[in-house]
Amino acid sequence: MSDNIDTSTGAPPAPSSSAEPANGRRRLLMLGFFGIVLLVLGAWGAKYLLSGRYFVVTENAYVGGDVVDVTPQVRGMVYRIHVRETQKVQAGDVLVELDPTDARTALARAEAELARAVRDVAALYASTAALDAQAEARNADVAAAEAAFVRARADLDRRAEVAAQGGVSAEELAHAQQALKTAEAQLASVRLALAASRQSATANRVQTNGTTIASHPRVLSAAAAVREAFIAEGRTRILAPVAGEVARSAVTLGAAVQPGTPLLAIVPLDRVWVEANYKEGQLGEVRAGQKVALHSDLYGTGVEYDGTVTGLGAGTGAAFSLLPAQNASGNWIKVVQRVPVRIALDPAQLARNPLRVGLSMEARIDTRTTPASQEGAGVKAGNPRGTDVYSPLDAQATARVQQIIAGQGIAATPRG
Repeated sequence: MSDNIDTSTGAPPAPSSSAEPANGRRRLLMLGFFGIVLLVLGAWGAKYLLSGRYFVVTENAYVGGDVVDVTPQVRGMVYRIHVRETQKVQAGDVLVELDPTDARTALARAEAELARAVRDVAALYASTAALDAQAEARNADVAAAEAAFVRARADLDRRAEVAAQGGVSAEELAHAQQALKTAEAQLASVRLALAASRQSATANRVQTNGTTIASHPRVLSAAAAVREAFIAEGRTRILAPVAGEVARSAVTLGAAVQPGTPLLAIVPLDRVWVEANYKEGQLGEVRAGQKVALHSDLYGTGVEYDGTVTGLGAGTGAAFSLLPAQNASGNWIKVVQRVPVRIALDPAQLARNPLRVGLSMEARIDTRTTPASQEGAGVKAGNPRGTDVYSPLDAQATARVQQIIAGQGIAATPRG
């Protein structure tokens, strides 16, 4: 204890000068730390003011896509399945076949009815021509009967003139009168026959006038039945309406299916999109056509997708839910709503890095990239979608009808 007291003054010794550099270093370190923090905050603030405030970001985003349900159009029993779950198919590929026995029987019956209708209508045209010829013959008979009547009346007139002078006997005069009555009756008879022939020809002509055999209503009705049966037989082969990947398969061999029964689904993975659910406070500057940077949890930040905003939902998710909120009843608590934003993806990038429906995404919209118009951003409003896989069946049915008509060996173009 005596070693720490100055014997001349009796006071403790002064602090060592080596503590001052240590305090100075601590102050420098603290200043440096706060300087770095201020620099980072300044850089972040500058970035936000220059560009960051123009971006709206959400992780509440998921991959969406069409899930095309494949259903039969005719009833039948499944007797062949050509695909399995996760298999890739092209539009028009045969997926499932139903037992075609009943459909083929109905088609054969309809084809026979069409052939008979063609022959019946051809006979109708032929009978019309025959009745026309018969009417012409009756017309000639009328002319002959009229001539016979005129002749009989002239004979009677001559005999009546000389009968008063006794030139002819009363018996001969009676014969002339009877001949006139017979000629008159014969003329009336052939006139009635002519009228009947003309009426029959007119009735037949009404059924054939302005038509050909191929366009006659009877033939058209039978042809429609053939087309219906042909299409029904073709529909026993269930085709893929679009290209994609088979999912949600529920079809089994031997199952009796009805029209509209879901058998499986096809997901066209080359046409998926992203549905980002932004908070309502983030959408003030979001417009269709703006550019979007997207990352998928599947690939991480190493893969970035270029997207385009195609539109905003017409309402919030709560508004279209199965049980919408009833904010006018009971106590009310404000809940921030979210609005779905549809984002289109680049097909080339999708081909390189395929996505699956339902995957999580992060979407970052650049609100500075609003084009002058929606079309200017390459976003086509009302772009129709469809499939042509069913069109050949209709054309094939038409060709089959024409083949049956031509196969009867009857000219299909005579007109009544």
